[in-house]
Amino acid sequence: MPRTQNRAVMIWIFTFTAFAAFLVVYGGFVRLTRSGLSITQWNPVSGAVPPFNQQAWQAEFSKYQQTPEFKLVNFTMTLDQYKTIFWVEWLHRFIARIAGFVFAIPFFVFLFKKNILWKEVGWYIFLGLLFVSQAILGWYMVASGLEDRPSVSHYLLASHMLLALTLIGISLWTAFGHLYGFSAKKTKWSLSSKLVLTGFIILLIQICYGSFTAGLKAGYISDTWPLMLGQLIPSGLLSQIQPPLMNLVAAPLTVVFIHRWFAFVGLITAVFLYCLIQKQNVSKDIKSALKLILTLVILQIVLGILIVLSHVQIAIALLHQANALLLFSATIFLLHRLRVADQKQ
Repeated sequence: MPRTQNRAVMIWIFTFTAFAAFLVVYGGFVRLTRSGLSITQWNPVSGAVPPFNQQAWQAEFSKYQQTPEFKLVNFTMTLDQYKTIFWVEWLHRFIARIAGFVFAIPFFVFLFKKNILWKEVGWYIFLGLLFVSQAILGWYMVASGLEDRPSVSHYLLASHMLLALTLIGISLWTAFGHLYGFSAKKTKWSLSSKLVLTGFIILLIQICYGSFTAGLKAGYISDTWPLMLGQLIPSGLLSQIQPPLMNLVAAPLTVVFIHRWFAFVGLITAVFLYCLIQKQNVSKDIKSALKLILTLVILQIVLGILIVLSHVQIAIALLHQANALLLFSATIFLLHRLRVADQKQ
């Protein structure tokens, strides 16, 4: 972790984080429009140039026609319809390339100008490697849906999301360090910091189950709430597949049931943290962060219910994903401010 604060580096990291967050939300749009498998090859350099004539378009379409998705789902798709999903995925990859330049170019400039010290350069290289790993894992995820089934592995989708959150979280922590100061390595954890960290882990579990739900397309199982398939607790939650415990991570019915109700564990945790920390002598920004987090948790649950009732309407689903990122970021901010406060005690 760096120790040297620099405003220019802070702005750079915040900007890069914004690109990474946008890519996560746009990735949700790619998934919901079934566009992610439209480009069947990963060409980091030549892939930046889209098809420029009818022959090139037909060549891309022919590759797509060999995929399970075309054969089993989109077998009636025309070339013009294919162009629509191609552009959605191409733009996703193009923005990722821009994000790469947004990271790499300022990095070398700051290194040359000594805004980044050589003794701290390893941390920023680590961030860059995380971004590259995210791109590689993204392609590996897409490749999982090009072989024998018309969908990507929900485990890889969750891994892709969690790696993106790791990148965003560490980037935010670094940027907040440049803004507010970096906490000392040996600072003891206060009770409040430990409890917020616990809440953060609960949030990550819920987001992971959101990724499982998306990957398994489990959100389409039922469009009623609170009942699911006419029951509050559907039958067969642990008997869809064998062994029984695998239902917790691989059975669509069980996964979406957990995702629906584990959200209220997050709500209870947020209310508890709000009541506990608000009573303490903490700074205004910590109290504001607590209010924001509680508001975002409530909004997240409302959006989740609306997704169910609307049978996964795309706009609502994207708002749900964007709000999850805001909640994740606000929790990172709160934890950072508490850790800095721990240092002063």
